[in-house]
Amino acid sequence: MPFQLRDQHGASRAVAYLMLAGAPYNLVTGVLMQLGAPPAELAAIGITAAALLVVGIVCWRRPEALPAYFWLLVPFLTAGVVTGLNFATEDAGTAAQLFYLWPLLYSARFLSRRVAYLVTAVISAGHASVVFTYAPPVQAFTDWIAMSVAMVMTAWVVINLNQRNDQLRAVLEEQASSDALTGAANRRAFDEELREAVRQAVRGGDPAALVLIDVDHFKSINDTWGHGTGDRALRAVADALRAAGAETRHLVARLGGDEFAVLLRGGPEGAFRYAERARATLAATAGLPGGPPQVSIGIGVAPHHASAAEDLQRVADAALYQAKDGGRGRTSMVTLAS
Repeated sequence: MPFQLRDQHGASRAVAYLMLAGAPYNLVTGVLMQLGAPPAELAAIGITAAALLVVGIVCWRRPEALPAYFWLLVPFLTAGVVTGLNFATEDAGTAAQLFYLWPLLYSARFLSRRVAYLVTAVISAGHASVVFTYAPPVQAFTDWIAMSVAMVMTAWVVINLNQRNDQLRAVLEEQASSDALTGAANRRAFDEELREAVRQAVRGGDPAALVLIDVDHFKSINDTWGHGTGDRALRAVADALRAAGAETRHLVARLGGDEFAVLLRGGPEGAFRYAERARATLAATAGLPGGPPQVSIGIGVAPHHASAAEDLQRVADAALYQAKDGGRGRTSMVTLAS
């Protein structure tokens, strides 16, 4: 069944720590301290300790060598090993059962909620098989209920903490990659997307069109109507840029001040049509003193005009200045890379 591992590095380290600690523990407590036990039992525990050591080393040094489903199976295997060792040592005490905490915490931290609760059920069954074998019935039932409830509550707490952390991380990532005023992407996030889009375009993927937008006479808007109106004008521009690309793969970014950029997946003709849609959408904006702002637009397309993100930015910037020099409020696209 498909599954998602939250953190490959963290999971591999968690498994490595367990195996590297469990190997000597089992060797000492299960073999060296039980030398009078039957040879077959000692051999089984010794082989288990050696296997734990090997797996721990692999998880530490080369986790990528292990199959993907190993990380899903490891809590079930660990629960089985704990149960087997408890049977081998005939230990139904609370201390021995606490080793079940590792597969529980691992699954709750790195795997899905469903898998975590399934692991909890396996642990409960393993614990029951041991405690009902080696403890009096009443005591066994009490211990089993107490341990099962404790395991379920622990899993629930860890799972919900993970969910809360995921939500907070998503908020922080959004804040780190977006402009607070307009909701558009910021320059850092946009530059990363632009480099990847140009790389794919040069390798034969969809063309990457860079559309640069500058609000005409933005300073006069602030001076005449105030910065509050200027902020509303910027939000109107961002909204128009997003609306114009509703049917096209695009990313809108505010590069700073009154400068915006849009990354489109398409050729020169599609980029030019997008620019005119954005201009028409912005022109229909109501409620701003002095009417909607005008914009100048410059377009460059990879691989038509450039084969690197930096070159494409220079081409689109040159087109933008060409639009401004031509009287502003217009769209320009250079035909040759500069």
